[in-house]
Amino acid sequence: MGLTAISSYQQPKVAGALYLVPTPLGNLGDMTFRAVEILKKVDLIAAEDTRNTQKLLNYFDIKTPQISFHEHNTQERIPQLLDKLMAGKKIAQVSDAGMPSISDPGHELVVAAIAQQIPVIPLPGPNAGLTALIASGLVPQPFLFFGFLARQKKQRQQQTTFLAQQEITFILYESPHHLKKTLQELNNVLGAQRQIVLGRELTKKFEEFLRGTLADALAWSQEEQIRGEFCLIVAGKPVTSAPQQIVSSEDLENEVADLIASGEYRANDAIKQIAKQHQLKKQVVYNAFHHLRKG
Repeated sequence: MGLTAISSYQQPKVAGALYLVPTPLGNLGDMTFRAVEILKKVDLIAAEDTRNTQKLLNYFDIKTPQISFHEHNTQERIPQLLDKLMAGKKIAQVSDAGMPSISDPGHELVVAAIAQQIPVIPLPGPNAGLTALIASGLVPQPFLFFGFLARQKKQRQQQTTFLAQQEITFILYESPHHLKKTLQELNNVLGAQRQIVLGRELTKKFEEFLRGTLADALAWSQEEQIRGEFCLIVAGKPVTSAPQQIVSSEDLENEVADLIASGEYRANDAIKQIAKQHQLKKQVVYNAFHHLRKG
C-alpha cells in the first residue's frame, strides 16, 4: 500500500478541514496573527475547556461558537465533529494552553480525521516543553519529550527506569500537587547528582527557572510552597566510555597485514578498518604501519 497525500490547499469538495491551533501558555501576546485569523474564520472551535478558551476569544474579539472536547467526552464528540467536517465545516481544535495532542486532547480526533481523508492543518505556536528546553542550558538535542508520568505505581516505576537509561535530555510535565513525589522518585532512580532544570509558570508573571541537581530540586520542593505548573528538563545519563586499551605499533602492523593478506582489503582500507576497531585516528595506524614497514 502506497503513501496517500492530502493537500491542505487542495481540499476535497465534500469535506471541511481540521485546524490544530496552539494557544498561549499564559502570555496572550504569544498568540499569532494566523491563529487569531483561523479562529475567526472557522465554523466551530473544539475546546478543552470552553470557559478558559472564552477568555481568549473575548480578548481577541472572536465570535466563533465553541463545543467542548476533552478527555472525558472524546468518544462521544469525535463522531459529531466528523459529521460536521464531512459536511464541509471547518473546525479549529484548541487545548487550554500550548499545542493540541501534546499532553492534551487532540490525537484521537486527528487520527479519525485522517481516516476519513479530511485535511488536518497544523499551526506552529507555543509549546511548554520546547520553551523550557531552549532556556534550560542543558544539551538541547537530541531530546526526548515524555510529558506526564503515569499515576499507576507499577507503570510509573517502569517509566522512570526507562528514563534513567536515556543518554539524552528528556522533558517531563508535572502539576504542583505531584512535583515533590516525582522529584523524590527521580532522585531515587536517576541519582541525586543528575542535573535538572525546573521551568515554572512559563511566559507568565512569575516565570522562574531553577537549575541544579536532583538533590537540590528535591530539597527546594521540601522547603518551599509549590505553586504553578512545572516543566522538568532532565539531563541524560552520563556517557561512560570504556578505558581505551593500549595497542602497540607492532600489533597494529600485524592486524593491518592480516587484513591485507586475507585478500579482502587493500592497504588503505585495512588501515581504516583497524583504526575504527580500536577507536584511533587513521593517521596513527597509518604511521605505525608504514614506519615499521620502512624499518
